[in-house]
Amino acid sequence: MAVSRTEVWQGGTVVASRPLTTEIRRIEIEVDDPVPVSPGAHIDVRLTIGGERDRRSYSIVDATDDGRRIALSVYTSPVSRGGAAVMNALSPGDRLELTQPLNDFPLRPGAVRYVLIAGGVGITAMVGMAASLRARGAEYRLLYAGRSRPLMAYVDDLRDTHGDRLRLHVRDENTSLVIPDLVDGIEPGTEVYVCGPIRLMDAIRREWMRQKRPVADLRMETFGNSGWFDAQEFTVRIAATGIEARVRPNQSMLEALEAAGADMMWDCRKGECGLCEVRVLGLSGDIDHRDVFYSERQKDARSKMCCCVSRVVAPAGGAAVVEIVTS
Repeated sequence: MAVSRTEVWQGGTVVASRPLTTEIRRIEIEVDDPVPVSPGAHIDVRLTIGGERDRRSYSIVDATDDGRRIALSVYTSPVSRGGAAVMNALSPGDRLELTQPLNDFPLRPGAVRYVLIAGGVGITAMVGMAASLRARGAEYRLLYAGRSRPLMAYVDDLRDTHGDRLRLHVRDENTSLVIPDLVDGIEPGTEVYVCGPIRLMDAIRREWMRQKRPVADLRMETFGNSGWFDAQEFTVRIAATGIEARVRPNQSMLEALEAAGADMMWDCRKGECGLCEVRVLGLSGDIDHRDVFYSERQKDARSKMCCCVSRVVAPAGGAAVVEIVTS
């Protein structure tokens, strides 16, 4: 059961689609009912995946001033749940059902300075933020981390726009981010915005808390498809109703339970709000917490999990099973 939020659905027409890297595709859409797009905004799209209707969220890379034309970057992950394949198959002229822009990751004006940190396709959320900060004359840095330069989208455009405010950290060039040094070098009064894989965000948050930095100065958004372990199939059971479902590697626990007829609470579906939290009654295996909602202490617990993104990992030689209580 979705929680009511301010969302307006509309139609849109694909006007362009092209690859940026071997893993990322840029898709431009002309929307029917445009509104201006704020930095950090995203849209939700209704897609037919495996014969069933579902929704996926995509950050808006950039947009025209009136919001009539928006651009998305779609990443095909090894653990993609099917949405990327549908989006990548779109061609100019195809129609989509999508929301007007939503923003759970707003850029707050008025900070002394800003540091924007993007990992991989997390750069999608940062392009608009960096452009906005540049336009208003703010003091900022944009740090962009990736595995390999050919896999990093928008590098040339960002360098042309932001010059030496852009810093690249590329693993296969031995220039990866050193998180303790990064956090230590951030001056007081700086607001930090991070978007990327859970491991990057987890490392930054751990170091941020270790250095006792102000919690309100660190803001994060995840794309909710990366974890500490490879996605595996597992079984989930709801104790009170007897509902049981197999969760495929390319499917979330929330999706599997909804398909099995469970009435679930949810909102963001990205591991950020905590509304889809379930309590764990029994567990064979370990929980792969993929959310950014729980604190580090809470993530060590095996008593609850955010079912929209988190998963269960099988024990050695056994099957992964979790028995839960829903809200």
